[in-house]
Amino acid sequence: MNFIETRGNDGEHPLKVSFSSAILAPIASFGGIYIPECLPQLGEDFLQKHVNSGYKTLAKAVLEAFEIDIESEVIDEALSLYDHFDDPANPVPLVKVKHDLYVSELYHGPTRAFKDMALQPFGVVLSSLAQKRNENYLIMAATSGDTGPAALETFKNRANVQVACLYPDGGTSDVQRLQMVTEDAENLKVIGIHGDFDDAQNALKRLLGSAAFKAKLKEKNIHLSAANSVNFGRIIFQLIYHIYSYLELLRQDVISMGEKVYLDVPSGNFGNALGGYYAMKMGLPVEKILIASNKNNVLTQLIKYGQYDLRNMSVVSTSSPAMDILKSSNVERILCDMFGTERTKELMANLDNDNHYELSAAELAQFQTIFAADFCEDEEGKQYIKEAFNGGYLMDPHTATCFKAYDTCRDKPLTTIAYSTAEWTKFSPTIANALTGELDTSDIDALKSIAKEANISIPDIISGLFDKDVTQKTVINKQDIEQEILAFL
Repeated sequence: MNFIETRGNDGEHPLKVSFSSAILAPIASFGGIYIPECLPQLGEDFLQKHVNSGYKTLAKAVLEAFEIDIESEVIDEALSLYDHFDDPANPVPLVKVKHDLYVSELYHGPTRAFKDMALQPFGVVLSSLAQKRNENYLIMAATSGDTGPAALETFKNRANVQVACLYPDGGTSDVQRLQMVTEDAENLKVIGIHGDFDDAQNALKRLLGSAAFKAKLKEKNIHLSAANSVNFGRIIFQLIYHIYSYLELLRQDVISMGEKVYLDVPSGNFGNALGGYYAMKMGLPVEKILIASNKNNVLTQLIKYGQYDLRNMSVVSTSSPAMDILKSSNVERILCDMFGTERTKELMANLDNDNHYELSAAELAQFQTIFAADFCEDEEGKQYIKEAFNGGYLMDPHTATCFKAYDTCRDKPLTTIAYSTAEWTKFSPTIANALTGELDTSDIDALKSIAKEANISIPDIISGLFDKDVTQKTVINKQDIEQEILAFL
């Protein structure tokens, strides 16, 4: 399968590239990104064939349908990392919370967040390609809290790869920060910046597109790639769990084959939602994709009114910080798929230059055939956390935003799959406040409080963080990022 560019071709990049080329060099002409030239059609026969398949078998079949240029044994090695999740036989449990609301728990990997679903196998694939080509790569990652730990975990000590991870200092939970700053592998560099996630992501995209930066890396015999969801190597693994969760509903006799469902996604950078969109286009029976946001509700404005307007907005810190994002990179892939490269180039230029673009009435109507959206205030989220806990389910603040979308965005009484993107341990002060009313609690005290309230234990992988040495102490201004990375290399 070939991949094409979202903003058209500049005459310098190839018109089409392979999957391996797209993931090794993810930034395309005019600052665009890559999308599949076409999508494989799976259909009901495929779903029927895999009703009883395990996760790895399903994943292998989906990847083979894309005809990616990665050797079968490398794919097998990559997918074998799911064997290290909590339950190798079922790495993505689907849990009933209400009569027609099921939660797909994506956080049972090593860093307790959904980014492990894509980044665990992605690390194997990219490192393998680098070794095969006898090339060295700098992998850049910008994180609002979950991508960073997952990227560091998958790439640590891998051959031919070094990682520079940017995070907003003060913009993550304590557990997320500790997961990053206690990493001590020599090929990892963690950099806190004075700013927010958009500052980190903008720096990443600028460096990925900078000829001068790439020239400096070339002097060191280093190529440049990224672990963020601008890289399609992330997205291809994220569409799999949408299919798996639908099949799990079939296995639990909740729905019948072909019955449509809602996908209810907490969304910041839109990669999780994009995976659902691609799965839907490939044949998964989906009524609509519900986009749940927090107070940084640019996606709600886009989907309801056709306006992507950042002119009078700045990032607001919320209790669901992984979604504290204004520029959602993967919306661009939806625009290109729906409206083509020329219109996408025009819209993204407007956003880059004017912090604003507007869809036409016809474009908005097309968008709304696929998506519905709402946003959840912090206090609303805590109420949903408390209500779910009283009903026997413990969830994090990002998952709580899905409960708001479930209440407000559905227009049919269809079964809904909500996606839980992080374990309760990642955002414990907010959850403790929701459950007991306690305020200004440290992460470790909140973890203990929740564990006592819920009569569960704190996972060793989380409690052990508080005893580890902080090895990554760099916190800098955003204008010093390039210099800091070059010094690390």
